[in-house]
Amino acid sequence: MDKSEQKDHFFYGWYIVAASFVILFFNSGARYAFGVMFKPIINEFGWSRGLVSLVFFVNMVVFAISLFIVGKLYDRYGPKWVIIISTLFISAGFVLTSFMHSIGQFFFSYGILAAFGIAGTAVPLMATLTSKWFEKYRGLAISLSISGNSIGQFALVPLMSLYALSFGWRASYLSIGIVMVVVNILLVLFVIKGDPRHLGLKPFGHKERKEVNGEAAGHTSVSAADQPRDMGLRQAMGTPSFWLFAVAMFICGGGDYVATTHLIPMATDLGISPITAGSMLGWYGLMSLAGVLIAGPAADLVGNKVPAILTFVLRVFLYVMIIKYKNITSLYVFALAFGFTHLITAPLTPMLVGKLYGVLHLGTLTGFINTAHFLGGGFCAYIAGVIFDMTGSYQFAFILLAVAALVAAVCMFFVKEKRHEYTG
Repeated sequence: MDKSEQKDHFFYGWYIVAASFVILFFNSGARYAFGVMFKPIINEFGWSRGLVSLVFFVNMVVFAISLFIVGKLYDRYGPKWVIIISTLFISAGFVLTSFMHSIGQFFFSYGILAAFGIAGTAVPLMATLTSKWFEKYRGLAISLSISGNSIGQFALVPLMSLYALSFGWRASYLSIGIVMVVVNILLVLFVIKGDPRHLGLKPFGHKERKEVNGEAAGHTSVSAADQPRDMGLRQAMGTPSFWLFAVAMFICGGGDYVATTHLIPMATDLGISPITAGSMLGWYGLMSLAGVLIAGPAADLVGNKVPAILTFVLRVFLYVMIIKYKNITSLYVFALAFGFTHLITAPLTPMLVGKLYGVLHLGTLTGFINTAHFLGGGFCAYIAGVIFDMTGSYQFAFILLAVAALVAAVCMFFVKEKRHEYTG
């Protein structure tokens, strides 16, 4: 009997889900701490919001490019060394950020080093890793692993707000850098396995085609030659669906990181205390847990397009609300509802890409899509900071985001959610 079919044994893939959860727990706390540190850094050095947002933009550009590289390395070497090396980068980046005294040092430590590290320990890699362990319940497994990102944001962002007020932003960055290197290395050494085959297993729920003399099976077997060929990046780029999805993800990332980078500064501009503003971003993270836990199973039932389209439509209404109303109530509503949408596309990306193009090149294809997503995040967060410096508010930024979200919904509508055939 195949090990994957031994129901009396706990399937190892669930340990992968748990390890991915823990890695993302600390990764999200480190990543979303930028919104907490935004104003304290400005107050210490006197830099403009546009300049500090530019550091974040550089971080996201390096991060996005690294995602593509990480995807290819993952396909070739598996996750272990990718996670180890990435962890060393992110920890070095945060530790050096805690000691920085110039904008150049900030660009190097946070904009470059930390960005390289975050790429190999972030949602896209963890989602791809988890997806290889499951066929049945794939959406649920990915959602559970990604939920570490949400719980980490909910737990660590308010904690780091308190920690920064008590001990300073430098101590906060130093602490998270040290914790991550310890936790991630231990998980890689003792838990993480890149593929079920490494343990003699098959993905959970895997069903092989049985050739029981044709007649007993009730059907004739299908030869491998009759199956659709998995597409690589070049072949996928030849389909309109790939580019429609990439544009939608660019816009999605823009909304995500304008919110997480500028929500706390925008709230404190209105006289809301840093602790309350940090709490908003924390609840934002908890609501993203609800969204991601619903998204995966929903996609298993109704496909990937419907959850994505509804996400962008809801965002249009939330942007319009913030354009019209700016008070503590509207900001809490925005944080809760927008947070719900924040991670919905995370499990949908590997699921949709795998459905359209196969899983052989899943790391590379999702790496490209996520590169577009995070480039959008960095670019829009930077533009929002520049718009604030020029106009004294984020009003025009939210108008642009509302229009873009509508465009993203239209793009997703025209994605053909079916297996694409390679004709080359």
